[in-house]
Amino acid sequence: MAKKIKIGCVLDEKALHTVTLDPEKCKGCVTCMKRCPTEAIRVRNGKASVAYERCIGCGECVRLCRHHAKLPSHDPWDTINDFKYKIALPPPSLYGQFNNLEDINVVLNGLLQIGFDEVFEVGEAAEYITDATREIMKEGLIKRPIISTACPAVVELIMMKYHDLAEQLLFTLAPVDAAAKLARERAVAKGIPEKDIGVYFISPCPAKVFALKMGLGVNKPYVDRVLSVSDVYMRLVPAMDKLTEIKPLAKMSSTGLNWGISRGEANSTEELKTIAADGIEQCVKILEALEDGGLQDIRFIELNACISGCVGGVMNVENAFVARSRLHYLTSKLRGEPNTMADIGKDKEYFLWEQNPTKKDVFKLDSNRLLAMNKLIEIENIMGTLPLADCGLCGAPSCRAFAEDVVNGVLPKGTKCPRLGEYENGGAK
Repeated sequence: MAKKIKIGCVLDEKALHTVTLDPEKCKGCVTCMKRCPTEAIRVRNGKASVAYERCIGCGECVRLCRHHAKLPSHDPWDTINDFKYKIALPPPSLYGQFNNLEDINVVLNGLLQIGFDEVFEVGEAAEYITDATREIMKEGLIKRPIISTACPAVVELIMMKYHDLAEQLLFTLAPVDAAAKLARERAVAKGIPEKDIGVYFISPCPAKVFALKMGLGVNKPYVDRVLSVSDVYMRLVPAMDKLTEIKPLAKMSSTGLNWGISRGEANSTEELKTIAADGIEQCVKILEALEDGGLQDIRFIELNACISGCVGGVMNVENAFVARSRLHYLTSKLRGEPNTMADIGKDKEYFLWEQNPTKKDVFKLDSNRLLAMNKLIEIENIMGTLPLADCGLCGAPSCRAFAEDVVNGVLPKGTKCPRLGEYENGGAK
């Protein structure tokens, strides 16, 4: 029997869901359904449901649900006791959560106070990825414009809907994977048994939870547990207030810290012709323009599903724009040159994908081409009789999605359109 998934945390990776639904709080409104970029949500029998094979973990449904019925999945705090030696991976966006923060070392020391044995800044790893990216761009190894792969929600979206753009993806590890890989190696080099090491990422969004659990671009996940920023924040604040000594633990420069906000990565490439878009709707527009053959004068594209970048993740506690402002301030206080691969004796091969992400055919009507064509014709016939108002009253995000549900058997033939009547055998009755 499969383990039950507890709301708000991940217990079984085989049944990993990016978000969970609290049915008692769900009011059956269509807000989340209308804004889902992959039409993964339906509202039937007065409750929302998610087709997880279509979910990219962008967190838009969590952000928009005013009833707080959608909850992002993550590991609970008590999993910190699962390992003897615990390494925290704080993301750049974490530092934007704290008011009046003058020194990021306060946060890093606070993490040691709440139970971690070591910290490794994801921002430091981001600087190695920046260095590798510049080399890749100079060598012309990827078709331009190159698309950043730092946001796993965007990568998932491309693997689902924009297959032709996969060859333009930057094939470097995500900074968090690079950080986890390096942190584990350093701990082993200190003589710590590998079985005792637990690597914990503090995540701002559910997309990163899913990517790290499933191993996006890697042969095997490097991160053991993924905590939420909000859980860690509640423990960090009192611990930071009680610090009596601030050790200089920070190693990243302003380049790494800037990865926490939109355009941080694009600027780090030092290319002049770049685009940085944030918010899932804007990302979709850029991808559609690329698919149509546009933007060919651009060399690098940074896309973030969350508004303002990772500071806009739904597992954060602070308003995205406030957090962004704080990161801008903190970057002005960081001095020193960015970390490079040469500093740690690595080359770009160390920071490349170990395997390519898999393309997903979740929108295919049928694996049989003839049956798929027949279904398409049936869908078009139904569409010809619908009002094309995309009102959502039927529980689908659009009239076309409703027609697809009828044709695919998600809804039985004879299901009524709330405005026009019944459908049977592909036509109006």
